[in-house]
Amino acid sequence: MRQNQRVAYSALFKASSDAIKKLALDRKHIGADLPGFFGVLHTWGRTLQYHPHIHYVVSGGALGSSDGSWHPSRIDFFLPVKALSKIFRAQFRDQMIQAHRFDQIPSDVWRVDWNVNCQAVSSSEASLKYLAPYVFKVAISNSRIVNVQDRTVLIRYRKPHSERPRILALDVMEFIRRFLQHVLPTGFMKIRYYGFMNPNCAVSLDRIRTLIEISYGFAVDLPLPDVEPRRPNTCPSCGGRLKLCSVLPPLKILRRSG
Repeated sequence: MRQNQRVAYSALFKASSDAIKKLALDRKHIGADLPGFFGVLHTWGRTLQYHPHIHYVVSGGALGSSDGSWHPSRIDFFLPVKALSKIFRAQFRDQMIQAHRFDQIPSDVWRVDWNVNCQAVSSSEASLKYLAPYVFKVAISNSRIVNVQDRTVLIRYRKPHSERPRILALDVMEFIRRFLQHVLPTGFMKIRYYGFMNPNCAVSLDRIRTLIEISYGFAVDLPLPDVEPRRPNTCPSCGGRLKLCSVLPPLKILRRSG
């Protein structure tokens, strides 16, 4: 992937998104062909190591094109991760064969379990607020660089499932090497939208919202928009309130002016 970034990252997107679509279509799980989700590509780990992966935000259900109804998933379960892992691995393997890169990959890669994680969230707004800053982040922020001295860079990081901050010392050239390996190919789109979240989808989001409400018996609490009260019409000269007396259709205006 490091040597074939444009091909490999695109294959990563296609293989993972196709796996979600294929498994969502299974009637044992959701049984619908149009889920909605978007993904963000990340290539780094906590110590700037090379670790390509994609974060997806997925709706809890999908739209069925055949019946035109919303098929909700379980509240605490979307799709089985073991099945997703196997489909994802097989789809990526097919992509590498089509790209003529299959012979460059060690055979052991296809015999190990691939890691797919899926978690339900209690609040969609909170999850988006949490993930939003990561969309345009680079591999490391200035706040994590503790000090640079004597050709040594000290960076702050945390191990998974630990809140204790740790310090890693890197030679300045090693730090630059780790940082530059996360620069994406020119023009590569690291954010991609699928299903009904794709801007080119023929189904509008308003229709999706309506179908979701219908499926839950209109028990979905949607946030009401903040609408400012309309200000009264006033005269630009004296500031007095104007009173509507009549409305002239455009045709009558044209006849009078003629």
